Amino acid sequence: MKSKNILPFLVPGIIALLIYLQFANYSPSIRVDLFHPGDIIFQTSLSEQSKAIQLATHFKFSHCGIIDKEGTKYYVVEAVQPVKKIPLIKWIDRGDQKQFVVKRLKNDQDILTSEVLNRMRQIEDTLMGKDYDIYFNWSNKQIYCSELIWKVYKFATGLEVGKLQTLRDFDLSSDVVKQKLKERYGNTIPLNDTVISPGNIFDSELLVTIDIK
Repeated sequence: MKSKNILPFLVPGIIALLIYLQFANYSPSIRVDLFHPGDIIFQTSLSEQSKAIQLATHFKFSHCGIIDKEGTKYYVVEAVQPVKKIPLIKWIDRGDQKQFVVKRLKNDQDILTSEVLNRMRQIEDTLMGKDYDIYFNWSNKQIYCSELIWKVYKFATGLEVGKLQTLRDFDLSSDVVKQKLKERYGNTIPLNDTVISPGNIFDSELLVTIDIK
């Protein structure tokens, strides 16, 4: 009888807790307080081009974004369709098996001052709403995920996070990649165009891996 009497008092508390966790962008399995603004997060996308990117780059992760914080809420700035910011936990949930890796600029607290972080946000704001670049051009008219990260860091800090390559530097031999190239470019593939891949950024010597889980 006592347990039944307590139940009406517990339910409002449980509901309030669930609402708080949702709006605080919190997940019990992820220490969000360990994230720093400017951290770079990687995942395997479930998009139709993800497999082609993995095969061409010989790298597990096919998508990436920049973590930031507003008040108590964490989010990811990413170049999808269109460029936008999304709550961190929703971004993680969207990836393959919810797996992710976070990289951080070495000595980030010395380099990513409040002034620099604000500059990064201003650059991100100029890119918000732009279409996703399915052709991986190097112009700012359209943007893809790793291009956004490289340019935000370059223009805000002067640092080049990841080695720039050309399309011909990647492995274009698999049927999956060939089909995707045919769909995008027809018979004229811009092999000399400048590109930056998630793997190039991941392998940057300027970054260190952060253990979040």
